[in-house]
Amino acid sequence: MSYERFAYMYDYLMQDVPYDGWLEFVDKQAKAHSIQGKSVLDIACGTGELSLRLVRDGYDVTGVDLSQDMLMVAQEKALEMNVKLNLFQQDMSKLDSLGEYDLITIFCDSLNYLEDELDVENTFKSVFAHLKQGGLFLFDVHSIFKMTQIFINKTYTLTDDQVSYIWDCFPGEVPNSVEHELTFFVKDEETNQYERVEELHKQRTYPILTLKEWLKDAGFEVLEISADFTGEAPTDHSERIFFTCKKK
Repeated sequence: MSYERFAYMYDYLMQDVPYDGWLEFVDKQAKAHSIQGKSVLDIACGTGELSLRLVRDGYDVTGVDLSQDMLMVAQEKALEMNVKLNLFQQDMSKLDSLGEYDLITIFCDSLNYLEDELDVENTFKSVFAHLKQGGLFLFDVHSIFKMTQIFINKTYTLTDDQVSYIWDCFPGEVPNSVEHELTFFVKDEETNQYERVEELHKQRTYPILTLKEWLKDAGFEVLEISADFTGEAPTDHSERIFFTCKKK
């Protein structure tokens, strides 16, 4: 997947994303499970919006992302804020030599971008290897309900002076997967013309029980499963599933 152009539109399009909700989730889980340390590995950190919130909240944060362009945007923000944010370009299923952390996070349904079951299992093993004993692994995924009932065969649009888009969602090639075809029209401030940019994003999700089994196989104890930032157990109509796991 190429994020070359998408990285620079990302923050503009993600203004309403609940980053503060994820920050509150991290703080709540760290307190509830008596995590004393402050080191965090924020996987799939993107342009650093959550990572920098964690830094402001007193955490020592390292960000990892597959996209160099996303990391460049995150680095620019950290420099503007005059804060320390360590950043590395790595594949989440093949994390290497990053040290150990008190908390590791994968939020904003980033795990759903892994299209292969083995990549998800390897990600859990890779996270386990970089987590301190007793540390927490926190992540979220789209529910099967959201993938199959909300996304598939739907079209979303946005019309704005700076960026407009048409977002079409189609069934993927495997169960519980979706392909997002995005066509952006981005205004060039110098020419006052709109440039067309196309992106294809593929996502896949899995049953909660399957994810639990893979987590246990990797060595984790699943402490809590909740939904939609509520702290309550998932229902048949939950859209975002949160996992809190501990390295035993």
